Amino acid sequence: MGEQSGNEVRGLLHGRYRLLKLLGQGGMAKVFQAHDEFLGRDVAVKVFRSNAVADNDLRRQKDEINVLAGLNHHSLVTLLDAAVDKTVPREPRIFFVMELIEGTDLRERIKTGGPVSPRHVAQIALDIAEGLEFVHNRGIVHRDIKPANILMVDYDDNQAVARARLTDFGIAMRAESTHTSAENAVTGSVAYISPEQALGEPMGPPTDIYSLGLVLLECFTQATEYPGAAVPSAVARLIRRPNVAAVSSLEWREILAAMTARDPSARPDAGELVKAFRQMVSAETGRHAGPMDAPNEAGRMEAVLRYDLLDTPPDGTFDRITAVAARVFEVPFAIVSVVDTDRIWFKSRHGVDVEQLGRDPGLCASAILHDEPWIVEDARADPRALANPLVAGDFGMQFYAGVPLTTRDGFNLGTLCVMDVKPRTVTADEIATLEDLAAMVMRELDLRWETRLAAG
Repeated sequence: MGEQSGNEVRGLLHGRYRLLKLLGQGGMAKVFQAHDEFLGRDVAVKVFRSNAVADNDLRRQKDEINVLAGLNHHSLVTLLDAAVDKTVPREPRIFFVMELIEGTDLRERIKTGGPVSPRHVAQIALDIAEGLEFVHNRGIVHRDIKPANILMVDYDDNQAVARARLTDFGIAMRAESTHTSAENAVTGSVAYISPEQALGEPMGPPTDIYSLGLVLLECFTQATEYPGAAVPSAVARLIRRPNVAAVSSLEWREILAAMTARDPSARPDAGELVKAFRQMVSAETGRHAGPMDAPNEAGRMEAVLRYDLLDTPPDGTFDRITAVAARVFEVPFAIVSVVDTDRIWFKSRHGVDVEQLGRDPGLCASAILHDEPWIVEDARADPRALANPLVAGDFGMQFYAGVPLTTRDGFNLGTLCVMDVKPRTVTADEIATLEDLAAMVMRELDLRWETRLAAG
């Protein structure tokens, strides 16, 4: 493979990759900056310590890394090549070739950069959840989610926050084969392993969700939740749950608690987290955006004021529509809502006593961010809804279906929604009916606006 000098290896790997300098090392491998002599570019090469010399072992591991090399997603560090170097016959080395990422990792960011803002945590969470959704759908479990394996990438100088990309699939395995011994489970990144890893039980995608939950918790607290030596750290998570109470945001506490549930089946999957984190990124971006950053929101509020809806008295026309919606869906509650700058005001409410809610946790506020229906069939199992006051409070909402009220010029004023205190499913026909009723609301609003314009 080449000459070894101190911590560096110099020479050609596999007759192609010239190893230049050591970038980092762990218990299983070393990572080098290298130059691809064939394509004339710098890459990162991860060389695993020799632990398999039999042909069958090498063939099996090579097949596995070839699968991993085919993963291609914007939230993953791209694997460019994977092979076994036999330059030294008695010391075969499995290696990965990856794109070389300039920047720091999340471990260093937490250690030296001060508290990570909720806005940035939400973006990191979304990026990694999207990557996990991609690999989990392909039957791969990463098994080593930790801050050091999350790279922070600045794509351009104008971006407000660095984006996150997941790296190091060195111990990733297919979901159906992810069983390990307790002894092996407590080696490596023990601070972030799941309870099932600590017990040597079968693993699957929920293992990665648990580890990501601990990583996100550390972003807020700047402290490793389960520090210490391997065995005490592994045992600690079997004795106590992570202390999510240290996070000030109720929404984050609910999501982190769900992600780190002791029972793997109780954790949300990556797809559910993508939806929840996308909503949180939108909410955080809205809170930080100024007038020049959010022209669409300014235009949307102009449309709200144009229709003269806020703080107006009850209206029989809209009350009939919400009553019809409640009957059609056989639910106790239906609302025509208007999303103001800092609140959600109910123009019409069937079965609901309150007149308004704060905007931040509102499902209606989330629905206006999308042009399609916003459906929550079981709020207790949906991370998007866990912190909503109608879900978490005495109201006990468990089902929500809302469609945006969209103006002719494309602005979403609010929603027509139906709710229930028990979970339920909806059909495509029911959603179409709700959209028709929302269109009736908008036709009535447009008619009234045109009448006011004609009257001068």
